[in-house]
Formats: sequence, structure tokens, C-alpha cells
Amino acid sequence: MDFIEDMALYERAMMNAYYIITKEKTLDDIYYELDEGIIDDLPLPFDPVFEDGRTEDIIDIVIEYFISTEEYEKCAKLVEIKKECLKIPTKYEELL
Repeated sequence: MDFIEDMALYERAMMNAYYIITKEKTLDDIYYELDEGIIDDLPLPFDPVFEDGRTEDIIDIVIEYFISTEEYEKCAKLVEIKKECLKIPTKYEELL
């Protein structure tokens, strides 16, 4: 694999992660695209069997990627999701 192919794979991994983290697509949607031949592979920066990508480190990696591509709207959406995922519920919220 050469540099161009590596970068294309990295880009697909970041886009797939973004779709899953933001819930714009489910893993089932992406598996369907694989099955139908719409996409050829499913690169992700995390193992979807064990996590959904909504961890601080994964979200930070995806944010850094979109900063580098100057897609700040996606960064803002990811920052909001990160805040929500890291939120520690108060005692009142736990009762609800």
C-alpha cells in the first residue's frame, strides 16, 4: 500500500467514525453498503464489536482529522457529542 492509498483509507475510517459517532449511519447501514457493493471496506479507528466510538480518545482523533481538513461544522458537532458523552449525571438526573 502506498501513501495515497493509506491516506484514502484513513479518510474513509474518519468518515465512517463520524457517521457512527453522530448516528448519521448505524453499523447496520454500513454493513448493508458493504453487502450491496456500495463500499468495498469498513475501516474504523475503533473496534465496533466492543465500542461505539463515543469515547474521549476516539472523538479527539476524529476532531483532529476534521480540523486538518477544515471541516469545522463537523468538529463542532463532535465537540457537542463529546461533552454529552463525558457528562457526569447529577443525583437529580440519576433519579429521572
